[in-house]
Amino acid sequence: MGYRIPEEKIEEVRKSADIVEVINEYVQLKKQGRNYIGLCPFHGEKTPSFSVSPDKQLYHCFGCGAGGNVFSFVMELEGLSFVESVAKLGKKANVELPSISTDPKKSNEQSVIEAAHELAMKFYHHILLKTDMGAPGLEYLEQRGFTKEMIDTFQLGFAPNHWDSLTSLLEKRGFNFKALENAGLLSLREFDGKVFDKFRNRVMFPIWDGQGNVIAFGGRIIDDGKPKYLNSPETVLFNKSRTLYGIHLARPTIRKLNQAVLFEGYVDVISAWGAGVLNGIATLGTALTEEQAKIIRRNAETVILCYDSDEAGIQATSRAASILVQAGCYVKVGLLPEGQDPDDYIRLNGGEQFKRDIIETSLTLMSFKMQYLRRGKNLLDEGERMRYIEEVLNEISDLPRAVERDHYLRQIASEFSLSLDALKQEQFRMYRERRSKGGQQKQSNVRSFVEVKKRGFEQKKLLPAFHNAERILLAHMMKNAEIAATIQEKVGGAFNIDEYHAIVAHLFAYYGEGYEPNPSLFIERLNDEKLRRVATEVAMLDIREDLTDQELEDYIKKIETYPKWVEIEQKEKEKKEAEKRNDVLMAAQIAMEIIQMKKDLKR
Repeated sequence: MGYRIPEEKIEEVRKSADIVEVINEYVQLKKQGRNYIGLCPFHGEKTPSFSVSPDKQLYHCFGCGAGGNVFSFVMELEGLSFVESVAKLGKKANVELPSISTDPKKSNEQSVIEAAHELAMKFYHHILLKTDMGAPGLEYLEQRGFTKEMIDTFQLGFAPNHWDSLTSLLEKRGFNFKALENAGLLSLREFDGKVFDKFRNRVMFPIWDGQGNVIAFGGRIIDDGKPKYLNSPETVLFNKSRTLYGIHLARPTIRKLNQAVLFEGYVDVISAWGAGVLNGIATLGTALTEEQAKIIRRNAETVILCYDSDEAGIQATSRAASILVQAGCYVKVGLLPEGQDPDDYIRLNGGEQFKRDIIETSLTLMSFKMQYLRRGKNLLDEGERMRYIEEVLNEISDLPRAVERDHYLRQIASEFSLSLDALKQEQFRMYRERRSKGGQQKQSNVRSFVEVKKRGFEQKKLLPAFHNAERILLAHMMKNAEIAATIQEKVGGAFNIDEYHAIVAHLFAYYGEGYEPNPSLFIERLNDEKLRRVATEVAMLDIREDLTDQELEDYIKKIETYPKWVEIEQKEKEKKEAEKRNDVLMAAQIAMEIIQMKKDLKR
């Protein structure tokens, strides 16, 4: 039996949780007229089609059709039940809710892991700063240049070199050891079945989700033990491919600058933060994923990649850049001296120089590629010089904008005293050659996508008159109970579009229960996912506030007469069939019926 939250508490959470503020934590929103727009978090896109209405407290994506209110947004994006979404938003808005029990198996495991990680973070942080056991960890961090402010901001800690420090604490608090073993906080001894601390003699780095909940740890050994870094396994809370270290702290600055700095690890993020780079985030020991790139793009347009300068780091930069470009980001590269990572550079040269010489003077992606292609080549040698120019022209052919291509072609022409026209001809030859080999399919894919988009737009723009009338009336009915009552009296539920017919029936029942007009609340009460999406799209229509009596009558007439026009169309088909059979008498009789039906419609 499902748990129910009292309606008054749900309403209190709804009023406290502003949809723009909530969605803005996940998606970078920009004001456009009365609404806000951004990139849809539910499907990949480069051009914003996701709209949020502060007036209606609704969102709708005109690309994939996703839509709803603040509760459905959190439910869909985080995979929560309705009760869990209310609880999450209620906690954020400081609305006190009764003790909530939802799916016992799922929520119990999650709540145990969440609470244990929160306790472990505080425990490790206390050990580091307040006890003698933490002295080795504190000394290590201070030698690496970590200040008290950096330690506190990122809640760094230390796991002492004991087998049961955390285990004893968790046992006293009554935690389920099996769940914590799965979460990677504890390990099991094979010979006697006893649990012990997984992290020992390590500086501890808490890993948070996008909302600032600690979900995992990274531990760095401070002696010669192995492995050097030990990370939590993936759990119901922690998924490496969807997690970006530090994004909950960096998000305000990322949004303000419309720019993120992407590092390879958490140490680089913390060092950069100490240097004044407050928009730094990192992957967690794995290559950048498409999911992570989408998260970044929802928060910023520009991304500066600042990876290690060794060969592996350069290759990782190239791969990450490709994924970010596909996600719609403008990519730049902070190029470090060979053999250094960001943390090394900051410790050797200081934070100000790092900001000035690496971040603020970061290279465009094309400039980075050109520098990389030069590596190991002797450009005084004619053969190697020609190979370099050919490789650069190949990369220039990939650039989407003519201005960019022209800029870099002129750069090559100037550096090597070559004819600009000759370079343009060669670059265009390469482009055509690549297009004939592999670009045909790509071009057809682009064309089909454009055509699909165009068809979809035309469908919405060229809706039949009765369809448009039903949409507009339904939008007014959700905002105005009096208009809904008038429609109920004159038309009832006789809407011709099946989904509208069903929504209208629900709306009459909603008002019949005594509810006031509230599109967000009404849509929430629709159980059918398809109806919710259609109702959200209709509610987001930009309609005039007032509906005149004449307009109302016109819309009603279009709805009422549509079935008769359908009959006329059927009669037209019957007439053509009669003509094909040379049944002149029947064709004439049907023609007379059609004339009469049309006369009746004009009355």
